[in-house]
Amino acid sequence: MSSSVNYDDQEPLTSSVKPLTDAVITVRVIKSFPYRNVKNIIFKGYNLREKTVQDLLDDSLSHIKSNGTFRALRNVDYDTLKIYTHAHGSKTVNLIVNFDHDDDWVLQDGSKKLVDCDIENETEISLFNMQAYQEYKANPKEKWL
Repeated sequence: MSSSVNYDDQEPLTSSVKPLTDAVITVRVIKSFPYRNVKNIIFKGYNLREKTVQDLLDDSLSHIKSNGTFRALRNVDYDTLKIYTHAHGSKTVNLIVNFDHDDDWVLQDGSKKLVDCDIENETEISLFNMQAYQEYKANPKEKWL
């Protein structure tokens, strides 16, 4: 006897159907570009329709200050958010940061809603210091301890 599966009753397999009011966002906190020091913050149930770029920055900084596992990352002046990759999109060859799209993927307007910045469920966003980013981009050499 064969059993049939009704795919209409199953949860969708893509992330694009998750409501914008209940997204999962990964913030990649970059302490050092040359040494590739990165630690992720995963925000679950994040409301992309209501939250602004400034809200995401504030929520990320608050998490860094209050979570003990981020103690080693607290000595950086994080001031910039930039999209690293969109869900199901191609990733950059650079494992630390996306050098492309500086004009449109750097989130500069703090009052702009995340949904209006092309942020969707499962988007990865880098958080870093802009001066350190520009120095690394001018001379992208990796160092090892």
